[in-house]
Amino acid sequence: QVQLVESGGGMVQPGGSPRLSCAPSRDIAVINGMGWYRQTPGKQREWVASVVSGGATNYADFVKGRFTIYRDNANSRLYLQMNSLEPEDTAVYYCKGTYRLREYWGQGTQVTVSS
Repeated sequence: QVQLVESGGGMVQPGGSPRLSCAPSRDIAVINGMGWYRQTPGKQREWVASVVSGGATNYADFVKGRFTIYRDNANSRLYLQMNSLEPEDTAVYYCKGTYRLREYWGQGTQVTVSS
């Protein structure tokens, strides 16, 4: 099993640049297919960004050029650097990883973009 713990959310002003962190309970090197998702009330959870073990990244169109996902293998962390936040980015952000063919999710961290 793997536990994923997100942190870094909170209240942010429009244009802000918070960084979300995901801490796995195992060495991140053994966790594949890591990514960030988000969900707002009444909507389905949507994919935001993902990174594979080799470092290749992919982004949803609505965050391209604003968000950066990256793995820090030395510190065993997954990050999501968020820039130029908009009120529409308000959501609970979830970290996801795959370990031994099973998907695991964190509990989520709330990001609220408001002036």
